[in-house]
Amino acid sequence: MSNVLVTGGAGYIGSVLVPLLLKEGHRVTVLDSFYFNQLTLMDCCADPNFRIIRGDARDAETVKKALDGAEFILPLAALVGFPLCEADKTAAVTTNLEAVELLLKQREKGQKVIFPCTNSGYGIGKNDAFCTEDTPMNPISLYGSTKVRAEKAVLGACDSLTFRFATLFGASPRMRVDLLLNDFVYRAVFDRTAVIFEGHFKRNFLHVRDAAGAFVFAIKNFETMKGLPYNAGLSSANLSKLELCAKIKEHIPSFVYIEAPVGEDPDKRDYVVSNARLEAAGWRPSYDLDGGIEELKKAYGILRNKSYSNV
Repeated sequence: MSNVLVTGGAGYIGSVLVPLLLKEGHRVTVLDSFYFNQLTLMDCCADPNFRIIRGDARDAETVKKALDGAEFILPLAALVGFPLCEADKTAAVTTNLEAVELLLKQREKGQKVIFPCTNSGYGIGKNDAFCTEDTPMNPISLYGSTKVRAEKAVLGACDSLTFRFATLFGASPRMRVDLLLNDFVYRAVFDRTAVIFEGHFKRNFLHVRDAAGAFVFAIKNFETMKGLPYNAGLSSANLSKLELCAKIKEHIPSFVYIEAPVGEDPDKRDYVVSNARLEAAGWRPSYDLDGGIEELKKAYGILRNKSYSNV
């Protein structure tokens, strides 16, 4: 049993991760502003090992209170994604970067940090060559650059490791419909059609529950893993947008998608990723794309609007 602080613990990953940590027997403190007025951690309130601090991860006094007694620090608080960061550039920098720097400055010796970066920091890959953790980071968005700079600060400190997560998918109590697979399945279920811009662009994917599981794995194996970044994704899912649509059509045959002959995607990320380092450490994902698509079909039987988008 460890004392774990999760900033942004009521978000898309955190709403899956926090109950998992409690189930594993950890004592969990969540610091969250509840920016989206979400009720995602209500079921955790009955657990005596759960503590909630409503506040801003950028406020020094609040952070100092949250850090008290923490053995592991999981800084999930962030403005996530290209559109949201572009909509509020100041908040993107102060939350994604400066709040992490504040945690590093205020933590005590021996407090361990497991930081979620993003493999969108690779930007644009080269000729389908796999991006490894040794590939130079080349972020092409404000979101990517703030996360990459925060990762550099975390890895520059002692007692730390980072995950470069693939594009996430799957249902979460704090749902996001704007993620690529989640969005495409939403369109397939409700619109039956999608127009794809620059459909050859590739990226890697990972289920949100596997992202949560990666944190649990890192807590258990911290001493052998510390000091390094780890790509975390499905090695079987380095797919282009068109390949992703074809996979969805296997589950929703009425789905029709076409690639636009003109026009551009403002998100220019295009890369494939190797997850060999994390797999060599013993981690394996438990959820695949097929199961995720079926899960999302059921989730969209409940969710029928886009109020859960980050944009």
